[in-house]
Amino acid sequence: MKILLTTLNSKFIHSSLALRYLKSYNEERFKDIHIEEYTVNNNLDYILREIYLKDYDIVCFSCYIWNIRQTLEIAKNLRKVNKKVKILLGGPEVSYSPMDILEEHGYIDYIISGEGEETIGELFDFIINKRGNINNIKGLAFRQDARIQMNEERNTFMDLDEIPFPYGDLSELDNKIIYYESSRGCPFNCQYCLSSTFKGVRYLSIDRVKSDLKKFLQSDVKQVKFVDRTFNADKNHSLDIMKYIESIDNGKINFHFEITATLIDDEILSYLKGVRKGLFQFEVGIQSTSEKTLKEIGRNMDFEKIKYVINEISSYGNIHLHLDLIAGLPYEDYKTFLLSFDDVYRLKPNKIQLGFLKLLKGSGVRVKEDKYGYIYRDIPPYEVMCNDYITYREMIRLKLIEEMIDEYCNSHNFDYSIDFITANYFERPSSFFEALALYWEKSELHHVSHKKDRLYEILLEFYRYNNFDKEDLFKELLKFDYLRVKRRSIPEIFDCITLEDFKNRCHKFLQDEDNIEGYLPKQRDISAKKIINKVHFEIFKYDILYLIVNPIKEIPQKQVTILFDYDVDNKDFEKSRYFKVHI
Repeated sequence: MKILLTTLNSKFIHSSLALRYLKSYNEERFKDIHIEEYTVNNNLDYILREIYLKDYDIVCFSCYIWNIRQTLEIAKNLRKVNKKVKILLGGPEVSYSPMDILEEHGYIDYIISGEGEETIGELFDFIINKRGNINNIKGLAFRQDARIQMNEERNTFMDLDEIPFPYGDLSELDNKIIYYESSRGCPFNCQYCLSSTFKGVRYLSIDRVKSDLKKFLQSDVKQVKFVDRTFNADKNHSLDIMKYIESIDNGKINFHFEITATLIDDEILSYLKGVRKGLFQFEVGIQSTSEKTLKEIGRNMDFEKIKYVINEISSYGNIHLHLDLIAGLPYEDYKTFLLSFDDVYRLKPNKIQLGFLKLLKGSGVRVKEDKYGYIYRDIPPYEVMCNDYITYREMIRLKLIEEMIDEYCNSHNFDYSIDFITANYFERPSSFFEALALYWEKSELHHVSHKKDRLYEILLEFYRYNNFDKEDLFKELLKFDYLRVKRRSIPEIFDCITLEDFKNRCHKFLQDEDNIEGYLPKQRDISAKKIINKVHFEIFKYDILYLIVNPIKEIPQKQVTILFDYDVDNKDFEKSRYFKVHI
């Protein structure tokens, strides 16, 4: 029989690790297994046509909150045009209510609940080879004689080393994120997360992990994203992996880990201090800094320890840090959430990820939804609209603040301008983003998308709208932020100072070997004519490099020339390098 394993990823750059595990574990016994991946942005008729024309006997869909509606629509129409095909669903979105889904959707034949490698193999064996008893396949829900039946759960789990390396030809995933797991499960019990429904953590053996990671390096993969719920749950396991990665590093690859900062001790910090810039990327789930909220959702977190760890790692300047917050958690109102945001913002991570609580099936907060007065969307992804502590109007405002954070904070195109505004005109960072969001809405800027250059104009308009003083100083700082990113021409909103014969002076500067050695050593033995395309010289009215370190309003005018060098190794850490020079 011809078998299809398929899913709809949320974006083109994503790939499905789950499908590849299912195939790698079962392809020795069942030779005709195929993987096809689509996205939620694909036309559903296109997906249906592709599946139908390849004439599969068994079609298996991997289901998540982002694709369940489209998946059910495709499955329903597939059944209409192919009465004989067997349709199977699996994945977290169907694992917690398989009986209900089979009851509501008569075109579904089977649902796998929980881990699927063994279950799907036993089911294929039953369907294709007529072996075994379907009633004995643990973790399976199915139809039998017009009845819907749910078998016993699969409570004992396989050794992860038994699953072969899930990837074949990695070149097929060029320009996509490669996912990998070295463990399953989580030691914590966070009530908003599905991992809390599974107890314990299982690990791949360290030898197996090293063997897998070597294959990624040999295939010249750009990024590997570990999906371990808490990568550093076992200190020795995680440290061994990181040290091995460093030992085989090709200088180009990046590894992303979800970590718990409180588990990082001084030994690990000492090690991290010396790793290559860009080799590792850490995502840290802060979620909230409200003690009452954290206690209610089962997160015992020492924020002082987190601050220490994050500040230490940040000081190394070699690891990209993502810090996560979740709006809509129990007992956290609008004001206390903004306090949590302030705590995280002051840590100056590379990215602040502001998410909104989703009441996932099987999660603790969904089980207790009445206790907190949750009102949420009935359809996936079940996003919270309000509860007893935060109104829908406040959640809407937080959505707009999230947009401001993405545009003006996470882009890092406005770092010094925002530092100047917040230092001089707002008591807290959240007050600035809230005021900017309100201005955005009042000016009806939220109705359309804006080009990058327009965002600089809007920030200047916001500055003027609030009647902040020292506009001339701020414009120079905003121009500096603009020029940190390579641009072809400078917008009219900025004042440009011109000096006689300035271009020739710049060329002469670049022809001087001492200048190249002192400021642009990577450009040795390159002509000034070529270097000029990689740099920019700009005259400012103020000592701008002093100002970015000391964002104060009282600074005398002092004309300076800044050299911007755009030929940097890793733009995740710096947009450009810049120096005060004499022309």
